[in-house]
Amino acid sequence: MRTTAVLSRDPAAAFSIEPVEIDEPRAGEILVRIAAAGICHTDLVTRRAGAADRPILLGHEGAGVVAAVGPGVAVVAPGDHVVLTFRHCGACATCLAGRPAYCHRSVALNQFGRRAHDTPRVLLDGAPVLDGFFGQSSFAGYALTTEDNTIVVDPAIDLAAAAPFGCGFQTGAGAVLNVLRPESGAWLAVYGAGAVGMAALLAARTVAGVRVVVVETSAARRELARELGAEVALDPAEGPTVPRIRDLTGGGATHALDTTGVPAVLADAVAALTTGATVVAVGLGAGAPPVDVSDIVLRGKTIRGCLEGDSVPATFIPHLLDLHANGRFPVERLIGRYPHTEIAAALADQRAGRVVKPVLTW
Repeated sequence: MRTTAVLSRDPAAAFSIEPVEIDEPRAGEILVRIAAAGICHTDLVTRRAGAADRPILLGHEGAGVVAAVGPGVAVVAPGDHVVLTFRHCGACATCLAGRPAYCHRSVALNQFGRRAHDTPRVLLDGAPVLDGFFGQSSFAGYALTTEDNTIVVDPAIDLAAAAPFGCGFQTGAGAVLNVLRPESGAWLAVYGAGAVGMAALLAARTVAGVRVVVVETSAARRELARELGAEVALDPAEGPTVPRIRDLTGGGATHALDTTGVPAVLADAVAALTTGATVVAVGLGAGAPPVDVSDIVLRGKTIRGCLEGDSVPATFIPHLLDLHANGRFPVERLIGRYPHTEIAAALADQRAGRVVKPVLTW
């Protein structure tokens, strides 16, 4: 299948738009015509980390329509509208325990995993492209996926709005709804109002009586957070946030989410918690947070890691999309749509704070 793809040849250079050949689906594979793909921080971090093989084909928030299926595929059929997410084996202890994000084979399956027979899925001028990112590499007009990371959704759903549910939106929403589980009267502190933090805010707003304070450096994003229901949005440049949050919440936040991956921010999140409270960390940063261990022990606080919102995508993504369809998860306020040929503009708008979640379209 001939199509165009957004490729990275050099992590220091711009993405390039180039024609590629996508193979037909083999046994267990699904060929999806991509309608949209969100740009996630993970795509950009992976690109900056470099790769021995170039070019690479990224993209792990794809959505589209099934074009064809290979032998052995039973759950997905041509014509199905689908959202693509992370891969998992379905057979290890954590998968069987309902925690597929922590699959024992996650790295092998999601970090440019190859076919069993090692034949290329994507060719550029006859040479293999490094693909298989999150089992999809959806920065292209077509992607080869598998049943474990292909979620059938209602065909009435706007695929450009649905695409980011495959990673960023389910991560933020899942951290709140699946892990923290705040109840009426709770105070949730969200650090970072990017796509993950905003999804957490929207998820918290689906629970009656939960109030949210957002800590964010961007004035535009603080304003948007307030419009989306945050009680308060704090600028950390205006002074220490810990005493302000303690004062605002009457002693400390009952729940917190750090999306930044900045050790000092996570330390602030811990310090701003009330007794017995939990902070969930979803950002991957370098270094250890300078936390006060005695504060954690004496006040019974918890620091909890979380991948992909601790979700089971086959049920959680449709649940979030139902909330969206009912007007309770208004992600349109977060999304900016760009033809895939305009990825440079999409990234510039994201860096400038003009858009929270850029989505490429084909």
